[in-house]
Formats: sequence, C-alpha cells, structure tokens
Amino acid sequence: MPPNFFQKPETALKRAQELISVGKEQDALDTLHDTIKSKRHKQWTKTHEAIMLKHMELCVSLRQPHKAKDALFQYKTLTQQVAIKSLETVIHKFLELAQQKTEEAQKTSIEKVEEIDDLDQADAPENLLLSAVSGDAAQDRMDRTVLSPWLRFLWDSYRNCLDLLRNTAVVEHLYHRIARQSFEFCAKYQRRTEFRKLCDNLRLHLTQIQKHQHLAHVVKLTSAESLTLMQDTRLIQLDTAIQMELWQEAYRSAEDVHGMMQLSKDKDKRMVKPASYVNYYDKLALVFWKAGNRLFHAAALLQKYIIYKDMKKTFSMEEAMDQATRVLLATLSVPDGADNPSDLTRHLDIEEQHTANMRLLSNLLRLPIAPTRAGILREITRLNLPDVAVESARNLHR
Repeated sequence: MPPNFFQKPETALKRAQELISVGKEQDALDTLHDTIKSKRHKQWTKTHEAIMLKHMELCVSLRQPHKAKDALFQYKTLTQQVAIKSLETVIHKFLELAQQKTEEAQKTSIEKVEEIDDLDQADAPENLLLSAVSGDAAQDRMDRTVLSPWLRFLWDSYRNCLDLLRNTAVVEHLYHRIARQSFEFCAKYQRRTEFRKLCDNLRLHLTQIQKHQHLAHVVKLTSAESLTLMQDTRLIQLDTAIQMELWQEAYRSAEDVHGMMQLSKDKDKRMVKPASYVNYYDKLALVFWKAGNRLFHAAALLQKYIIYKDMKKTFSMEEAMDQATRVLLATLSVPDGADNPSDLTRHLDIEEQHTANMRLLSNLLRLPIAPTRAGILREITRLNLPDVAVESARNLHR
C-alpha cells in the first residue's frame, strides 16, 4: 500500500492541508495525487472536486504541468459520465491560476529591469558600461529568467487541456474556449512557434474527429452547433495569424476556414451567414495583398463587395463609395498578364504546378475558374462600380 494512501478522500484532503500549513507543499501534492489515481475511489463525490482544486493550485505554485496533466486525465475518467461540470470547474480554475502567475511574472520581470536601470544612474565607469547594454538586452535576460518558465508552463497547460478535451462532444464548448484563450496567449506574448504548433494541433484534432465519427462520444460533424463552433474558432485563428503578421500561417488558416465553411455548407447552405463570408473575404484579401498576389487580392475584394451589397440591400452613399473604390483601385493595380504563367515558369516546365496553384486559390474564393484581370474589369463594369467610386479612381479607370 503506498505511503500516501488514505481510505477516505476527506482524510487525504485534511492531511494535505496539514502538510501545506508546515511548508511541505510537495508532500501535500503527492498525497492528493495518489488519492486521485487510487483505483479504490471510483465513485465521484464533491470531495474529489475539492481535492482536484487544491491539487491544481499546488501544481501551479510548484510549476508541475505533467502532474497536472496526469491528474486531469484521471479526473476526466471519474467525472465524464456523472459530473462533467466539475471537470470544467477544475480546468477553469487551473488555467486561471496559471494565467495569473504568468501575468505576475511578466510584471516582476519589468519591475526588476526598472530596478537595474535605477542602479545604473551612477557615473562609475562600470555602471556606464552596464548602461550601454541595458534596456532591451536587460529585459530579454530578465524575461528568460523570470517570465520564460511561466510562459512554458502556461503553454503546456493549454496544450494538455486541449489534448484532454479533444473530440469529446460533452466538453466541446470548453475545448473551443480554451483554444481561443490559447490564441490570445500567443498574440499577447508573441509566441510565434507555439501559435504554429497550436494550429497544427487543431488540424490534427479535426482529422481525428473525421476519422472517428462512428464513436458515440465524438463531436458530430452533422451537428450545426459543432460546425459553427469550429468555424468561429478558425476565424479567430485567422485573425490571430494576421495580427501576429504570420502570413504563411494566415494562408493556411484561411484554408482551414474555407474547409469549415464547406463542411457547414454541405450540412445546410443556410448555416454560413453572409456576414461570415464578408469577414472571410476581407481577411483573405489582406493575406493575398501581403503575399504580393494582386490579382487574387482584387478578386477577394470583389467577392466581398458582391455579398456585402446583397446582404445590406441598401448601401449608404459613403459606404458604397468606399467599397467600390477599394475594388476598382485593387483591380487597376493588377499588372497586365498577371493571370498568365511567366516565361520563367514555362522555361522551367512548371506550368502545370502554376495551374494547380491557381485552381487552389480559386477554390478559396469559391470561384469555379481562376480570375483574370479582364474578367474582373468586366464584372466591375457590369456592377457599375466605376460610377459609384470616387472621381479620382473613376478617372483612372477611363
């Protein structure tokens, strides 16, 4: 029998509190951990929730993400049939504590650098030398010492919770909430590598959902609510990629959004609201612009204009002028021949690849064929956009 085994969960919790009171947090954590993992305690009680809350608190203060992960997986097994709300409560508290510790570490890191800066005010030669390398360099060193361990802990916590909750229908709302919190974390602390890993993990989770649709507990892709949650999360993912100026990842995220919209459309054409398409095309236009693809930038803005005009029914004069001017100028900025493969492409015999890429990008815009500059100009004329645009843009068109 393990040294930390107790017949009753209440006894284990009381013993852990006694250990904490005398400064033995690690022993207290071990006691609670053994209780959660014990096969004798198979029936959930409210005491188990109290044990887990204290367990999570100790995992955060002692910075032990792996022990937290192990306990959460055990607790999921214990609660998923009878007390799923308790699991949500524990995870929410765990992440809240981890976020607080990370924010405190960031504040401490900045304060310590400010203290160093104050000490550097003296005119001694060694202090002058130190001041030359202070500032950003000092902040970087302090961040590595004080902040980085907590960033790693918080990232591990988000990732472990997403792995725990993935593909499980009864906790899908919590899963998406944590995914969105993870995007905020990446943007707030400029964690570019973690953002890419997060996006890859979400793609993997979706692949697993598609593969295991026959299982009863798995999120169902026939559910309108589930598809809407996935689509909204992917739009936030795309927003975050744009905010962080990760343009390659933004493009991949646009593909993810398009895939989710297609799944939703296959379920029910009315599921994807026009406003979602407007938002999608607006972001896609920015991604194409940053990629230097002026042709598809213009095509995306035109698609946005068509849907927006139909959605709004009546444009205000100012709104119509702004939208029409953007489309017109974007189209006029497309070089002649931009829709044809270059001489170099033909010379290298990669024209087939060029055609495949054009087809892929056209699919993102929901176009049956690849756009051309001439085709966009014809559509602009048909829609009378030049008459609506500002006079200076209208003159360029003429």
